[in-house]
Amino acid sequence: MAMAIQTLTFLHQWFYEGRLHAGLKGSKESDALRVGILSTAMIDAAAVVRPIESHPGVKITAIASRDLKSAQKGAKMFGIPNAYGSYEELLADPEVEAIYISVPNGMHAEWAIKCMKAGKHVLIEKPLCANADEAREIYKVAEQTDRIALEAFHWRFHPAAHVVKSYIDSGKYGKVLKTYSRMVTPKNSMPSWDIRWKWDLAGGATMDETYTVSFTRYFTNCKRATVLSAEARPYKKDPRVDAAMKATLQIENDEGDLITSEIYNDLDEPNLFGIIPRVWELPSIQIELEKATIYYYNSMMPHLLHSVVIKDKATGISTTQKHYNYGPFWKTTGESWWSTYRYMWEAFARKCKGKDPVHWVPAEDSIQQMEVIDSIYEKSGLGRRHGTVVPGDVDPGSA
Repeated sequence: MAMAIQTLTFLHQWFYEGRLHAGLKGSKESDALRVGILSTAMIDAAAVVRPIESHPGVKITAIASRDLKSAQKGAKMFGIPNAYGSYEELLADPEVEAIYISVPNGMHAEWAIKCMKAGKHVLIEKPLCANADEAREIYKVAEQTDRIALEAFHWRFHPAAHVVKSYIDSGKYGKVLKTYSRMVTPKNSMPSWDIRWKWDLAGGATMDETYTVSFTRYFTNCKRATVLSAEARPYKKDPRVDAAMKATLQIENDEGDLITSEIYNDLDEPNLFGIIPRVWELPSIQIELEKATIYYYNSMMPHLLHSVVIKDKATGISTTQKHYNYGPFWKTTGESWWSTYRYMWEAFARKCKGKDPVHWVPAEDSIQQMEVIDSIYEKSGLGRRHGTVVPGDVDPGSA
């Protein structure tokens, strides 16, 4: 359950990357990457502040909000030296080299482009933007300005994900046949005013719980995806927004194999027996191969807890693994207490400094991610999501 593990991540990082390793806060390198935070969103603590506290090569120098008091409150809470009452002031700060963007989905592209044109690298909260056209525009500007742009799919940087991928790519268990990915949030977890319910901010289940599409594409080595079916359960207060989405994809991988993949997202999942919230249902993916089935439990935030269960089809024997550090990419880099966000910042900082990031989410990957999301929305009849750079598709009379 996304809301629960997000809360646990705040506590995990406060303890490990904040309190336990507080001595690292002042141990910053002289050429540490100077980061600004654009927006005072709730995610900032887990995604930026805590992981950077333990990173000697990155430091936060400024935070901005459209309300100066909010920015000052955030700056005081996290010990950030500069607070700005407008985003434009942050972009104009010559000391800021990179900006983390956590404004609502529909505004991601607009501010990513403005940041890069102001000479800043950008780390953009997922989903990258509102639709694929905006994604293309972001990376077009990144190339024009010679800036780094990264979609903050933090889960992709954790060793557990890399281990699972290595098993699939090794061929040991044969070809991938089908996958099923699921991410749900218990009923009434989010109030009606939450931005996830706002069509004009590109809200909805498929946007907020976009991890299911990302899991699927990564582990199938997706070359192209065709949406065979998509069925939305519209949000009662605005039928343009999906409260839930079920979709079936046909994935063609790099080898030309066809894989059937199902995803399910729900921002308001009904309780068990109508009374019990399904808090045990964490974002996960099941991958069926010719010789085995791999179930990766809590693939979104494996630093809290996770399991990789491999069931051999011939023997019926299951083995369970856990991988909190090292892995095929990071080798000896990392600690068991590092969060997915901490690994992501490790890669992002290296990239911004012209070094090998070890792992990366390239432009074409993020563009394809948004193309698949667009196709799901189009197949469902809801139309592409609406952004401030490139508008989506919608019947104005449906609101």
